[in-house]
Amino acid sequence: MNPENMKKTACLTIISSLLLCISCYSPGEESDPDRTSDPDLTPLSVFEDAFKNQKSNIQVKQVGSVTRVLSDDTVGDAHQRFIVKLENSQTLLIAHNIDIGQRVPGLIVGEKIKFYGEYEWNSEGGVVHWTHKDPSGAHIDGWIEYKRIKYQ
Repeated sequence: MNPENMKKTACLTIISSLLLCISCYSPGEESDPDRTSDPDLTPLSVFEDAFKNQKSNIQVKQVGSVTRVLSDDTVGDAHQRFIVKLENSQTLLIAHNIDIGQRVPGLIVGEKIKFYGEYEWNSEGGVVHWTHKDPSGAHIDGWIEYKRIKYQ
């Protein structure tokens, strides 16, 4: 094979490989919090019912938009606190224990997060806590996912 044909073959191989990679790639498929089509998300009706009927101790997984970043609660165990708004407009306080779990850095109002924790009723929409690992193993481990990084 002459050098010119070798160059063409190499170029075609590279282009074919790139096209194969592009056709197999789905942006954010692994852990994009914008993907509200996740079949494991807790239905919004569960949040609505829990709020309306003052229910608590419900393990939930959902996506919300950050609407407000609050100061840390430093009484007892330290908690990072912020408000998220669900697609049904219900707001939740996320109380993420940072004495046990990792702080979620750089939260920006308007950005989406995915969370997994325990819902507790309150008069303002509800609180989600236990968004961290339980060192004693007595409670289900929770997490917060922000910008494709999981914080526990």
